[in-house]
Amino acid sequence: MPIATPEVYNEMLDRAKAGKFAYPAINVTSTQTLHAALRGFAEAESDGIIQMSTGGAEFLGGQHNKDMVTGAVALAEFAHIVAEKYDVTVALHTDHCPKDKLDGYVRPLLAVSEERVKAGRNPLFQSHMWDGSAETLSDNLSIAAELLERARAAKIILEVEITPTGGEEDGVSHEINDSLYTTVDDAVRTVEALGLGEKGRYLLAASFGNVHGVYKPGNVVLRPELLKELNEGIASKYGQPAGSKPFNFVFHGGSGSSAEEIATALENGVVKMNIDTDTQYAFTRPVADHMFRNYDGVLKVDGEVGNKKTYDPRTWGKLAEAGMAARVVEACGHLRSAGTRIK
Repeated sequence: MPIATPEVYNEMLDRAKAGKFAYPAINVTSTQTLHAALRGFAEAESDGIIQMSTGGAEFLGGQHNKDMVTGAVALAEFAHIVAEKYDVTVALHTDHCPKDKLDGYVRPLLAVSEERVKAGRNPLFQSHMWDGSAETLSDNLSIAAELLERARAAKIILEVEITPTGGEEDGVSHEINDSLYTTVDDAVRTVEALGLGEKGRYLLAASFGNVHGVYKPGNVVLRPELLKELNEGIASKYGQPAGSKPFNFVFHGGSGSSAEEIATALENGVVKMNIDTDTQYAFTRPVADHMFRNYDGVLKVDGEVGNKKTYDPRTWGKLAEAGMAARVVEACGHLRSAGTRIK
């Protein structure tokens, strides 16, 4: 079952938390980057998560109409077909969706899955993200509660971002400052609104200094040990045993993170880590290399005819796929998911 059923997706997340590893969540924007992600997972013998942001879905919808829902549904349906050829299990997820795009993205996609479930089928996507980090926590959690109820009915897991991640992604931006750290009080208010699974399962993108985009190690102060404090605070308040990990955490803005920071995050309950910036570069770098090396072949210079074999998109596209797949394999190693696929 290459695309996870709701039951298998829950099993994947449980296995990750118990085994102290996380699934790379790879952003895709085309059928080619989808294949690169699937190939990387297969080569690493790792299950994984494939996701589309609002900007990615708009791009997939085509530049004539730029329809996010069309783009997301089309690639998801494509994934259900081609993933059969890869010996791994993947979940389909939608990445960051702010308040002003909910009605044009997540809510219509929930409706698609609701209809599928009513007809006795599995949801199209296995999880959706609501990014309310630009809202007050009260408004954020109020919307999250509404979405969680719908997601639960459609057998979908909701991801919520309760406090800001720095940097910018698809038009949602936050300054890099001391507000990028979730507090125990934030976590308590989240549980009061969303429960601990009884109202529906959710993934929590808590902030521990994370920043989207490109940065070098040392430029951003990550505190992944903060996740332990959040888990301990909730476990203590709700009478859970010492060492419990009530939350399923998501690691956003991980580009440039050190191996030690990633390891600490995994020990403290991170089950999903978003990877976009690094895989974008891994996809583009081989293309740039090919173009520079074959300048007079990919271009018709000085009235010449060029070289069809060098400008054929399949030629440089294969290089791009291989480059991105290799970066996915690397991510699986960093996150300890390599070799953990469900047989």
